[in-house]
Amino acid sequence: MSAPTVATVQVRPRSDAGHQLVSESWSTQPPVPIDEYADFYGNPVKRLVMPQGALDLRYDAVVAVPDEPDLDATGAPQLPVDEIPGELLHFTLPSRYCLSDQLMGMAWELFGQTDPSAARVKAICDWVHDNIQFQYGTSNPLTTAVDVLEQRKGVCRDLAHLAITFCRALNIPARYVFGYLPDIYVPPDPAPMDFAAWMEVYLGDRWWTFDPRNNVRRVGRVLIGRGRDALDVAMMTTFGPAAFKSMVVWADLDKAS
Repeated sequence: MSAPTVATVQVRPRSDAGHQLVSESWSTQPPVPIDEYADFYGNPVKRLVMPQGALDLRYDAVVAVPDEPDLDATGAPQLPVDEIPGELLHFTLPSRYCLSDQLMGMAWELFGQTDPSAARVKAICDWVHDNIQFQYGTSNPLTTAVDVLEQRKGVCRDLAHLAITFCRALNIPARYVFGYLPDIYVPPDPAPMDFAAWMEVYLGDRWWTFDPRNNVRRVGRVLIGRGRDALDVAMMTTFGPAAFKSMVVWADLDKAS
């Protein structure tokens, strides 16, 4: 940093998901004071003032996760708009990266004839998974779902944004989720691990997990943040000059368990 800069960091798992936080440690080098708070969506956030010069941040945790895949939403119905809980209606509206008003016509053309249920959301995930190429380095902090659709490639964040956008265009409440996703019961990915992004969709009387990037029900998700899109749950937000150097993410089975 060329000058002291305030930053917020989201790496700590939420306490209201299916996992259980067993232990954790947080450190900075050099040491700096940390202020912790819960944001508007209940996400745990750390706030600090990064000093001038280099700063290393490290977070480690042991988390117990259920040994079962995401719940199967098959049969869960899409609610009519007048039956969606009022406090969730904003998850049907456009947001910074999910421009559902711009893609409404395409969404109805592609998915309007599908059954208004989890089958419709599955059709959206299938389409995004099959038509958007997963490729690192193809997007930036300004890339919207419309951009992803035009470029036909992106990372998990971008695939989630596009699927969320299609859901909202069809009046289905959908929210962006990011966290850790270890390679449990799947072939290990040789690429360096990163934070993972997926979405939660409100069907029937609850939220369900859908993952357009992997498009399968997975074991071991550790949820860090929820929001309208990636703007609400950025891993790091800086409020001044800062140059990002490198990041290492790991999520593996504990060898001691």
